Amino acid sequence: GVTLYGLSGRVRGLDPACASDVASILALSSVYEGLLQYSYLERPYAVEPCLCEALPDFSGDGLTVTFRIRRNIHFQDDPCFAALGGRGRELTAEDFIYSIKRVADVKTGSGGYWAFDGRIAGLDAFRAASKVAPVTDYGLEVEGLRAAGTHTLEIRLTRPYPQLPWVLALSYAMAVPREAVEFYGRDFAMHPVGTGPYVLKSHLPNYRLEFARNPKWAETGRIERYPSAGPAAAEAAGLLADAGKAVPFSDRIVQYIVADSSTMWLMFLNGQVEASDISRDNWNSVIGPGRELAADLAERGIRLHSAPALETHYIGFNMDDPVVGSNLKLRQALACAFDAEEWSRFHDRRVIQASGPLPPGVAGFEDKPPLYAFDLPRARALLAEAGYPEGRDPATGRRLILKLDVGRPNDPEMRASVELMAGFFDRIGVMLEPVYNTFPAFLSRVERRQAQMFRLGWVADYPDGQNFLQLFYGPNASPGPNRANYADAEFDAMYEKARALPDGAERRALYGRMSDRVRLSCPWIFLHHPLAHGLSHGWLKNYAPHDFPYGMSKYYRVDPEARRARRGGPGRAAR
Repeated sequence: GVTLYGLSGRVRGLDPACASDVASILALSSVYEGLLQYSYLERPYAVEPCLCEALPDFSGDGLTVTFRIRRNIHFQDDPCFAALGGRGRELTAEDFIYSIKRVADVKTGSGGYWAFDGRIAGLDAFRAASKVAPVTDYGLEVEGLRAAGTHTLEIRLTRPYPQLPWVLALSYAMAVPREAVEFYGRDFAMHPVGTGPYVLKSHLPNYRLEFARNPKWAETGRIERYPSAGPAAAEAAGLLADAGKAVPFSDRIVQYIVADSSTMWLMFLNGQVEASDISRDNWNSVIGPGRELAADLAERGIRLHSAPALETHYIGFNMDDPVVGSNLKLRQALACAFDAEEWSRFHDRRVIQASGPLPPGVAGFEDKPPLYAFDLPRARALLAEAGYPEGRDPATGRRLILKLDVGRPNDPEMRASVELMAGFFDRIGVMLEPVYNTFPAFLSRVERRQAQMFRLGWVADYPDGQNFLQLFYGPNASPGPNRANYADAEFDAMYEKARALPDGAERRALYGRMSDRVRLSCPWIFLHHPLAHGLSHGWLKNYAPHDFPYGMSKYYRVDPEARRARRGGPGRAAR
């Protein structure tokens, strides 16, 4: 069969309710599916039906949303379906009710409840009950989740929720069978059982994941097709050559878990993986002065893909911390010590300076100058006002030491950037002490509020400003996505008002006011929005950059003959 080779970060688990990092969601989305998915080729981004027959019907008041579930969709065969002899059963509306309840269940430990909090009638009460009951009763009725027949799902909202279609394309809303959760118990996170095009064949932690084509699709006659239409740009790029053909194109997916950028690059050059990012160390050898691909790589059939990314990267302050959380002037001083120009040079100009939480391209973004732009005299003055003149604590006479938690300890680029950041703070007399963790351990420390400062990025779940502003909503504090544990009653009130409004001038104006309030409070040092540049081999067909690439690997097609020829024949391909 045809194998698709790729790269992955460390995977925390393959439970849709608990996956909050990109690597885990990318992996599990080969196995699990939701009611809706992103259209692969449409720009601006749009959602389309996946496990439902059509886009949902909204009632006149916008509070009742009805989905008609596709028939003859089956979960993969698995021992958890003991009553059926291990044969996967048919998907029903109850599976989505159960899956959403799992996210609400406090015992699940999901960080995704922000997507449903206060939105579905009766779901908050179910969550409250799960906190006190020794065993959560999934038989408890939730008014806003109703199966009107085996294949009709009704969701009753407490208020209009314009972002609901985006939310239902997230991993948190993917269909999970109750049998699997109960059968595997604590091991469920590494025993995914879904309806998707692939099944997990093997997982060697910190080495690789292997997925195989789901035989249930062939058994039940399920056919999904490559998009039959797309914008003119997609057609011009040759992305519609396979229009209407059955997917997935690959029989197997192998994802290598590699942390070292040099190893990633060598694997790509050797043809061991189909696509790769461009690390900072390799930038000048890959990209010419005019931002064109180096001639030797172009001659090998390698393609360059460039697009802005819907991401914001930042240094977060733990607002619970007695040193940084309670001292606004200190946070402002550190923000003014951040040298955005030197940071951009370090990243080979592949970043846009961030002046607030919203990246360009999402509703509500405004191109404003930073409130605390790089200004060393101002930084020193603010530091003195904060009680640390010249970076020293008058009570001890010693320099102030702040700790920064970071993941990816083996990534040279990450370490170099942390050293650069430490140099910025050293200019005003503050010492920055890095705390390196494996990425899962890093996230655990942040979720448990143990980090004083931490470096993170937020990749858009959906292309709306609300998805970024919810990172500052008080009820979303850790272990939710508000990692800084920022709390501001006025911001919360504006957020609650904005998220009920349809897209328009009023909502965008509120987004602007909320962004300004966050910028003033300085719970983050706003670092940058990345410009995404990637490479793919010519034998990888149908590859298009996507800000929401989850489940998109089914559309990628490998030309094995072209790959064999480019890699130097059967001998080299076998290594």
